[in-house]
Amino acid sequence: MSLVSQLNDYINAAFSGLWVQTVEPDEAERELVEHARRQGWTLAVWDITRGLRFPADSNATVPEVNDPLAVLKALPTLVPQISTSRNAAEAEHTTLLVLPNFHRFLNSAEIVQTLFEQLVAGKQRRTFVVVLSPLVTLPIELERAFVIVDHELPTQDQLGAIATEVMADHSEGLPTDRAWQALLEAAAGLTRAEAEGAFALSLARHDALRPEVIWDLKAQTLRKLNLLTLHRGHEDFASLGGLSALKDFCRRALQPGRSVKPRGALLLSPPGCGKSAFCRALGNETGRPVLTLDIGSLMGGLVGDTERNVRQALKIADAMSPCVLYCDELEKGLSGVGGSGDSGVSTRLFGTLLSWLADHESDVFFIGTANDISRLPPEFTRAERLDAIFFLDLPGAAERQTIWQQYRRQYDIAVSQPIPADVDWTGAEIKSCCRLSALLDVSLTEAARNVVPVARTAAEAVTKLRQWASGRCLSADRSGLYVHQTDSADASRRKVRRPADPMNN
Repeated sequence: MSLVSQLNDYINAAFSGLWVQTVEPDEAERELVEHARRQGWTLAVWDITRGLRFPADSNATVPEVNDPLAVLKALPTLVPQISTSRNAAEAEHTTLLVLPNFHRFLNSAEIVQTLFEQLVAGKQRRTFVVVLSPLVTLPIELERAFVIVDHELPTQDQLGAIATEVMADHSEGLPTDRAWQALLEAAAGLTRAEAEGAFALSLARHDALRPEVIWDLKAQTLRKLNLLTLHRGHEDFASLGGLSALKDFCRRALQPGRSVKPRGALLLSPPGCGKSAFCRALGNETGRPVLTLDIGSLMGGLVGDTERNVRQALKIADAMSPCVLYCDELEKGLSGVGGSGDSGVSTRLFGTLLSWLADHESDVFFIGTANDISRLPPEFTRAERLDAIFFLDLPGAAERQTIWQQYRRQYDIAVSQPIPADVDWTGAEIKSCCRLSALLDVSLTEAARNVVPVARTAAEAVTKLRQWASGRCLSADRSGLYVHQTDSADASRRKVRRPADPMNN
């Protein structure tokens, strides 16, 4: 629902306090001014630099108002100051006072009290206070006096209209249908001003609209926010050895055109088994951008910062759908859940993430990874939050052979060089051996002396993880449940009954 549609309902119902959470206060103001002009409403805007103005009525008499307290006290007098319009009677003198970034002034007891009194009186005289702010920071006295309205990021239709407007003098350069869709998907998640700037930059560089320019600018925007990072590499499934069941599951789940939207998967494994590489390759394989969510970067220094950051990050992911949202090492980011050392910040962050996983309707495929399931809160893995939990075991002989071939090509190592003993090596350890061979200009066998596999350094943890996953997780390499090799051997072992003791007969 558009901003003006939401506000129109609240205004008709006489909700006198309206808090619009927006990162585009200028665009929100423009939409309100246009709507007020159509409805015949009185609309005044006040900010600290330009003072009071009436953008919807150029003939209005503007009183002298220089501070935030004075503008609140002047609210009842704004209607008589407006030149009479023919729709004023029908509109019942509906008056909107729009206050961009007014949250900066709510640390004054006098302003808070005056605002509260005006909101109470505004229900009868139909005067409305509309605060435009990038965050919701209401003092406790005003929490129940305001309703919160989100000013959503532009839809693809709105982005298309912006692109068409930018290309008004270059209509012959508009992309074809498929390229047009790729362009709008690249711009998804940008604000209106950011999208306009990205389109203009592409036009200046190439005299055409190109998605790669939009992606580059979007990556910079996300870096500035420090909430998400955008990965646009060249990896694909062909560069990953093994994981055939996991690859097949994700290909089928992310097929375009499905009426049921996928939710995501949890990848569990010892370190170095290809979880991160798989997530990076998944985007290119399915034609989706990969957003990386670093839970540590969401932690804010002030009360409420963390919760606001996670909500904003998830809102951006929703706006950029279809996409892949990748969260690495979940157990580290959520390790404080249930504790009191951080005043419950981790618990609230976890609750927000859980609610989003269960309720979001956007086409965002969530991939979480973990190395230690025991540190992950059990609620995270309940049904309908994720589609599946996969266990990525240490690669088998065939998978290791594929990985060796891949990194031999990458580091220009001769095929004639023998492969060192690599039982229980991970893909990361094979890559390290090849890199050290190229770096030190030694053979693979000699380079292997510098590699100590995680199966040896953390043998107990790896064994414990395998035992937990056995019968609980899907196998990433073959269809069906993962079964630990020891369990499989025990299950196939012949059961022989010992003869009865003749002394007991």
